[in-house]
This record gives sequence, structure tokens and C-alpha cells, in this order.
Amino acid sequence: MQACTLIARAKINLYLEILGSRPDGYSEVAMVLQSIHLADRVQLKRRHHGIHLRCDHPEVPTDVNNLAYKAAELLQKECHSSAGVEIHIEKHIPVAAGLAGGSANAAAVLVGMNQLWGLGLTVGDLQSLASRLGSDIPFCVQGGTQLATGRGEILEPLADWEGIPLLLAKPRHLGVSTAWAYQAFRSLQEDSTSGSQPYDTVSSLPQVLVAFDRQDPQALANSLRNDLEKPVLATYTLVGELRSALRSAGALGSLMSGSGPTVFGIMPSLEQASQTRDTLRRQFQDVDFWVTQSAPTGILLEPDPQSLSLS
Repeated sequence: MQACTLIARAKINLYLEILGSRPDGYSEVAMVLQSIHLADRVQLKRRHHGIHLRCDHPEVPTDVNNLAYKAAELLQKECHSSAGVEIHIEKHIPVAAGLAGGSANAAAVLVGMNQLWGLGLTVGDLQSLASRLGSDIPFCVQGGTQLATGRGEILEPLADWEGIPLLLAKPRHLGVSTAWAYQAFRSLQEDSTSGSQPYDTVSSLPQVLVAFDRQDPQALANSLRNDLEKPVLATYTLVGELRSALRSAGALGSLMSGSGPTVFGIMPSLEQASQTRDTLRRQFQDVDFWVTQSAPTGILLEPDPQSLSLS
């Protein structure tokens, strides 16, 4: 194989509970992560040597600061290979949005280079390598619906529930630093222990898991949680306004994804999601909206059109 194209799907956090701090500087978390159909396309081509990365989005770095580049470097090192790769990323997932776009691209490079170079690495092997690059990347390798614990790298697949209708909203010119969001959360938690700020310590994770077992959208909507919302909404009021607007417009429930600023709503149907998108676009003219739904996988290898024509 000389080239391949992969679909690299975004994720949302249906649940994000911060359990405490870890000695390695990360936070101990319990998360329910869900792949969605909103996705980038990542094209890979074999080269004799070197890593060359291109992207059609001006804000995405094309050097070692890009997670996809780091993923290619890691595979070269671990497999003791001098072979190279050309990477082209076609962005559809918004940047710095809490949707793991960069992590999905890195996961796609790991999966794709495994195919290109015929490395024979298993999903577990790829996830182990991915954990060295970032907390969301192991999930993105396989995707679907998974319970993530530890710092996000310990994964347990949950029952598939494809096709949950979703409406996403992201302020066009706003990005939120993940590191800042976690630090702001820790500051709020310290205030809560001194009695100046109330903090919710009751877990609703069991309700989320029951909702998935029953595939009950209203039960899922009622048990959504993201501990990073409180500090982000306190600083970026538009994020909270979007969350309220989604609920008022008919979402069963809404939540900020990851460290934000993207907010998603669980909708009764894709038709209503489209209608709500059109309504909210008129109200929030500096916000981008996407109608999408939950997906059963994270990285998908696109069939080779030439191979299809021969079948």
C-alpha cells in the first residue's frame, strides 16, 4: 500500500468528572466519550524519508507542534524505521473546540501508518503508543462509546448507541485552553473546601451507564455532567448562553464538551436539530453550528476507489 485516506472523527464528552490530582500532574478522571460523525479527512502517502505535513486550516501547525506529526515521529522511533510519510489534513472539526480534532488526526496517523508500513500492530498496541502522546488519542484510535478512567487512557467500551441526534455550537473566535480550564477547576475546588463555593461531589456516572444500557435519550440528557463547565461558563458567558439557548430551543439536554468552548445538545430528531440550527444561526451570528449524530467508531479507513472498481 502506497497511500490511504482515513476519516478521523471528533468526540464529545457525555460525562466528565474530575476525581482528584495525580502525582504526574494530570487529573484523575471518569469520562464517557462518544465519537460523532463530524470528522476530518487525513491522507497519507509513503515517502522514502522524512515527515511532511500539510493542512488546509491556517491555524493548524505543520511541524513538530502538531500531534499528527508527533505520532508519525513516534512510530518511526518505535519501529526503528527510516521510511517517511506525507500527511495531508483536511479540517472539518473546529480547532481548539473541545472536540479532540488534533487527537483524532494523531490517531488517524497511527492507524494509517500501521497500514502503510505493514507493521501489524494491534489496536491495543496503537492505544499504548497513543497514550504517550495525549489523553484523548487512545480513545480516538477505536472510538465509539467508551468509559475512560485514569487520566483518560484506561478505556472500557460501552454498549453501542449509534445515531443519537446532536446539534453542536461553537463561538467562532473563541478557544479555551485545556490547561487553564483544569487549573481554574482546581481553584474553584479549593474555594469549595473552604466553604466559599458549593461543589457537587455526587457522581451521576451510574445514571449515564443505565441510560446507555436502556438507550434512553432523556435519561442520558438528565445525567450529563462536565466538571470543567463551572469555571469556563464563569469566564466565557457566551458558552453558557449557548447552552441555555439549546435547551430553550428543544434540546433534551445540553453540555459543554471537554474544556470547551463547543456546546452540544441532545436533540429529539435530526429534523429538529436542523430547524434549531437555522433558528439559532439568526440569533447567534458569530457562532458556527453543526448537525451530526453519534458514531460507532473513531478512525475509519476509506475504501480505495480503485479496489472497489475491481470487486
